[in-house]
Amino acid sequence: MNHANPQINKHGELQHLITIEGLPREVIEHILDAARPFTELAGEEEKKLPLLRGKSVFNLFFENSTRTRTTFEIAAKRLSADVINLNINTSSTAKGETLLDTVDNLAAMQADMFVVRHAASGAPYLIAQHLAATGRNHISVVNAGDGRHAHPTQALLDMYTIRHYKRSFHDLTVAVVGDLLHSRVARSQIHALSILGVPEIRAIGPRTLMPAGVERMGVRVFNDMREGLKGVDVVMMLRLQNERMQGALLPSPQEYFKNYGLTPEKLALAKPDAIVMHPGPMNRGVEIDSAVADGGQAVILPQVTFGIAVRMAVMNMLAGN
Repeated sequence: MNHANPQINKHGELQHLITIEGLPREVIEHILDAARPFTELAGEEEKKLPLLRGKSVFNLFFENSTRTRTTFEIAAKRLSADVINLNINTSSTAKGETLLDTVDNLAAMQADMFVVRHAASGAPYLIAQHLAATGRNHISVVNAGDGRHAHPTQALLDMYTIRHYKRSFHDLTVAVVGDLLHSRVARSQIHALSILGVPEIRAIGPRTLMPAGVERMGVRVFNDMREGLKGVDVVMMLRLQNERMQGALLPSPQEYFKNYGLTPEKLALAKPDAIVMHPGPMNRGVEIDSAVADGGQAVILPQVTFGIAVRMAVMNMLAGN
């Protein structure tokens, strides 16, 4: 394992995808470029390619997620991999040691790739370290979301979406709106946007949902949504992470919607050709008005489609193709 960047192997190739942080810009751009032919495949009658034939991909979801797991599964199957889904009951495997026992058992079943979602930040990194320590460097790990830490493929599909609609990153103003405190998606998005050279990244949300020191990530913080949305090119909404909130961080969903829900009237403050994104699942009437979610500026469903292509590109690259 390369200690400078544990995701890159000694040949300078991507071995794991655990976080966007520290990834070279060329690697991100390479993934985005590699995803393009896979998006075109979606319209073909024969959607399968033999690129991962004979490889076994294990989806290890220690935390629920229909959308992410399904898109990883579709991506692996389109590459002709054998896919094994394990929805592991959190309670039995969240205890450090048993997580690695699970990994050892699956590695013994000739796994080639683990796609891991876990409630604990750092779990995918722990698995990658363990595989390196036990001499199983041929197995790649993809982080499908860990705790509040990272969700790299979501950030990559978001970057793909922005590039698709806006062509380049160098003159954009991008707003990330909502519950940044609990959001691994926001962290990964901000890292990706800054690596790709977006000149202005705005973080918009209530003080109670803004991580301490978020400015150090190179963002401008706005607690007033109307102020923050003025003249932006891209609005990236975040889901309210009710399941991760302890105590009363918010007065009420109605109050939140009034101040931070994206309505047509607030969206009108952004540029007329601004696009609206959301990682899903959406809480309509809380983070986003249905008129916006279903409106002409929303690119929320294309994000899902692009997500399959981007995950295909990542898996294909990790397999050494």
